[in-house]
Amino acid sequence: MVEIIVISTLIIAISMAFLCIKLVFRKNGRFSSQHIHDSAAMRERDIHCVMDQDREMRRSNRLAVSERTN
Repeated sequence: MVEIIVISTLIIAISMAFLCIKLVFRKNGRFSSQHIHDSAAMRERDIHCVMDQDREMRRSNRLAVSERTN
């Protein structure tokens, strides 16, 4: 039982060390944004986050597919 805790703690410590090293060597010491709207590749494909898509649908007053009546 103690061995599992020691090994788990060691794995977590090594992971944290790698993250710290990455922060030190990154430009401005920051991670890049992981949001869809910040990705150039997603913007080129005209892919938005769900919040932006919802906002666009509400502005245009169009109904989503599941909200349409037959």
